[in-house]
Amino acid sequence: MSNLAQHLTLKSMKDKVTSAEWKARVDLAACYRLVAHYDMSDMMANHISAAVPGEAGAFLINAYGMMYEEITASSLIKIDIDGNILAKPDFGELDYGINKAGYVIHGAIHRARHDVACVIHTHTWAGMALSALEAGVLPITQTSMRFLKIGYHDYQGVVLDSKEEASLLADLGTGEALILRNHGLLTVGRTIGEAFNWMHRLELTARSQLAAMATGARLLNVPDKVLQETYMNYQPQTRRPYGVMEWPALLRKLDRMDPSYRE
Repeated sequence: MSNLAQHLTLKSMKDKVTSAEWKARVDLAACYRLVAHYDMSDMMANHISAAVPGEAGAFLINAYGMMYEEITASSLIKIDIDGNILAKPDFGELDYGINKAGYVIHGAIHRARHDVACVIHTHTWAGMALSALEAGVLPITQTSMRFLKIGYHDYQGVVLDSKEEASLLADLGTGEALILRNHGLLTVGRTIGEAFNWMHRLELTARSQLAAMATGARLLNVPDKVLQETYMNYQPQTRRPYGVMEWPALLRKLDRMDPSYRE
């Protein structure tokens, strides 16, 4: 059986949404597939959301019950920031909905950060391990220096209501990445490609730090002046936005692997 035959068969949503929303759907479905491809998914848990262009307060999120590698543009559910379903495909007897924990975290960010087009949250083994380290991210590699001023959010239990929205937003601030203590990783971006770039690099940071720490050898420190200069080289005012070059290439990669994410 081919890879294409193993996906759910759903009626296309393309003629039911604007061209801008359809593009967002295709890019978001691609992001789900890429997170799975790079081993950052947790079966059907966690979420990646994207704001619907031109529709204030609306965003797209995965159907709870689908694996990341089978997400398509038409399978995504459109909801508002309060979790009300605005549009979804006909899943037949499966009748998939959304996961409450998903829209609480994502809805809070989309409500407060209008500059954010995409939010990614993961539970990778490396991300969870890093989130449990009191030291947090150590700037011991060039990639990790990108996260020199990353935020941290203390664990308060499974996020099922809005009680910790304010503290989560305060800890994220205007940044692009957040360590959810004893939980996992979170990144945001002005585009889907940018958010994925941040998450991919944060995951590499976690894996490389854990590998270095596991050797038991003394870790090399970098002078603060060099750390600050390196950090600044990654900031928007000194470089092109993340994802501009990478995203089209990543889409081509997916098209070679399995283009059904576009359906």
